[in-house]
Amino acid sequence: MLYVPEGFAHGFQTLVDNTEVVYQISVSYQPEYARGVRWNDPAFGIEWPISHPIVSARDCAFADHNP
Repeated sequence: MLYVPEGFAHGFQTLVDNTEVVYQISVSYQPEYARGVRWNDPAFGIEWPISHPIVSARDCAFADHNP
């Protein structure tokens, strides 16, 4: 279990096949307020352990973070 406060960026990666991720949010989902940054944005310098992940179209469409 992991608690992520409202407004904090977060993402999930599983390392085994056929894994389901289930999460709850504090209010009803409103897609017009959803925002994010691309999962492999170089500004964050994350070295992901999987070279070819399965990423949703929505998450792939986010732009790079521009400070």
